[in-house]
Amino acid sequence: MSETRKRSRRRFGGHAHKKQRGARELEVGAQGVLVTCNMNERKCTSEAFSLLSEYADALYGPEQPADTGDSLSEDEEDAEAALKKEVSQIQSSMKTRQQRFSAAQSGANNVVFIHTHGVDPEQLVHHILSDLHQTKKRKSRVILRMLPVSGTCRAFPEYMEKFLSVFLERWFRAPQRATYQICFKARNSSHNKREEVISAVAGLVGKLNPLNKVDLTNPELSIIIEIIKTVCCVSVLKDYMLFRKYNLQEVAKESTNQSTGPQEVAKEPTNQSTGPQEAANQSTGPQEAANQSTGPQEAANQSTGKQEAANQTQEHGEGEKAETESCNFTAGNGTKEAELE
Repeated sequence: MSETRKRSRRRFGGHAHKKQRGARELEVGAQGVLVTCNMNERKCTSEAFSLLSEYADALYGPEQPADTGDSLSEDEEDAEAALKKEVSQIQSSMKTRQQRFSAAQSGANNVVFIHTHGVDPEQLVHHILSDLHQTKKRKSRVILRMLPVSGTCRAFPEYMEKFLSVFLERWFRAPQRATYQICFKARNSSHNKREEVISAVAGLVGKLNPLNKVDLTNPELSIIIEIIKTVCCVSVLKDYMLFRKYNLQEVAKESTNQSTGPQEVAKEPTNQSTGPQEAANQSTGPQEAANQSTGPQEAANQSTGKQEAANQTQEHGEGEKAETESCNFTAGNGTKEAELE
């Protein structure tokens, strides 16, 4: 094999499955937000950073930039030193921004995982959806759902049971009690069956407090279990049905469906305003009375009806006579046929 072919293979071969430089993977012990989208994961990640940073700054305050070290004295500071200082400040501000949020490979298509540091993901995402639900503003084009992840464990029954028995105590252990539902989804994983996982989790919740009840229509709390490969992501969410299963697009769409309410209310007076017209129609009562005054004429018509009835009786009698004759004729033929036999 020539050296040129070796060089080309070394340059272009075997790079299809390489991971991106610096990219992290979803691991056990992680805490953050699962963000789903329809294709375009890079745009989804950018929108997620922007949205999370905006509401985190409003909820927790802006991040303080890291100290860049000793500043140069005025004598030593020249154009080149000033440029280096500015670059270092920009890099340090980017590092502090990544400390609060950092992206990771989830292990599934159209799913992005955002690590959170020093932030409660459930509180932050609920704050975002609450604001979108009130303002009815669309702040994302690619993001579909944002699901907080408060805890993770290995996605095997024995590990999940051990982890969830402790994790769920915060919401369901006596004297705490609530109505709940269990939402399960598995991606790139086939060793967990939906019915078995839901039954096991419901059993754990019942052990913590028998007064906890299942409500699939409007539960107070929703237990979210998302399995990706060998990692199980768990969270307990409020207002899950109110916020349309934490779907940012559906929460924004809700305003268009509800805006038809006033229009329907406005239509009711127009239908009720036809009352005078109905009264006008009812005012035609004298005319109906005049029509009823034609009773003698109807009586005369009824007398003709009796004549028609008499004619019909006569016709009916003739019809019966013809039927009798036909029956006799048939009977006669039958007798004749019997004699021939």
